[in-house]
Amino acid sequence: MKNNQKIKLTQYSSGAGWACKINAKDLTQVLSKLKSINNTSKFSGYEKFDDCAIYPIDKEKSIIQTVDFFTPIVDDPYLFGKIAANNSLSDIYAMGGTPLFALNIVAFPTDKLPLEVLSSILQGGQDKCNEDNVNILGGHSIKDDSPKYGLAVTGIIENKKIIKNSTAKINDAIILTKQIGTGIISTAIKKGNSNLEIENIAIKTMLHSNKNASKIMQNYKVNACTDITGYGLLGHLNEICSSSNLTAYIDFKKINFIDGVEDLAKQDIIPGGTKNNYNFYKANVNFKNSIKTHQRFMLSDAQTAGGLLITCTKNQSDKLVKSLNQNTNFESKIIGYMDNPKDYNIFVN
Repeated sequence: MKNNQKIKLTQYSSGAGWACKINAKDLTQVLSKLKSINNTSKFSGYEKFDDCAIYPIDKEKSIIQTVDFFTPIVDDPYLFGKIAANNSLSDIYAMGGTPLFALNIVAFPTDKLPLEVLSSILQGGQDKCNEDNVNILGGHSIKDDSPKYGLAVTGIIENKKIIKNSTAKINDAIILTKQIGTGIISTAIKKGNSNLEIENIAIKTMLHSNKNASKIMQNYKVNACTDITGYGLLGHLNEICSSSNLTAYIDFKKINFIDGVEDLAKQDIIPGGTKNNYNFYKANVNFKNSIKTHQRFMLSDAQTAGGLLITCTKNQSDKLVKSLNQNTNFESKIIGYMDNPKDYNIFVN
């Protein structure tokens, strides 16, 4: 592992990772005014909350494309680059695709930080892409007040294997492939309220690729999938529910959180982006009275390089979870199920 211990990147940013994302309310308002020249079923864009844009190239295959970049989520430049690249690749995996190549997106304060820091960030991104056999073929950089890094990723997928947000089915099991809580931990790091053990767990979680999970889920009857990032578990599950016209029931006790996250949440160490998520999506969620306020924030926590959120046909869900747990480094669990549409998109018990 490469380190630049004298530099604390999170001190050069007002946000942390996906917690700096424009809140869902504002983004929805802006995007609602945009009209595409090709409003046709041949293409797929942001209208259905899909993780990638889909552009068919023939009857058999489509190009899929995504772009992600954000401010530092950790202090170490190399790890920041690696996590950012992993996060960018994840959208391709969530749709069941294969990344072909990537372009770097860089903003950097050359008057505040040495170029060695930028080199470490880019090396981290390069090494993560090398691990996943993805070439970085170029990119674009600008001078800015705070560091930002990510990738534009182009992938390919067979049309019959595309996994969208909008195709969940009644009685599907809802599967989560990673523990959550990285947004809260990142805020604790920035405030100096975390410990090394919890930081290392969060970093390990954010470095873990969804590549294997994506390959595994394609062997089962998976109806919908997304990755959990800036809008948290509730936000991304709400997108599946809205676009599929279904309601989800989830069990709070079955959701894996990183150890220590609840203690931090009780201390109100909550990212602004997480609070924005909760305030925007709470109207669509029915919480059981026993779910406390800090736990509701945990469910809304803005994740960086989060796991996959999968809906799978009920009679194959146990086998899928077993295969995921045998072949990935994190525990996957069934956390709920999809049902007919109700007054709320999500019920949390």
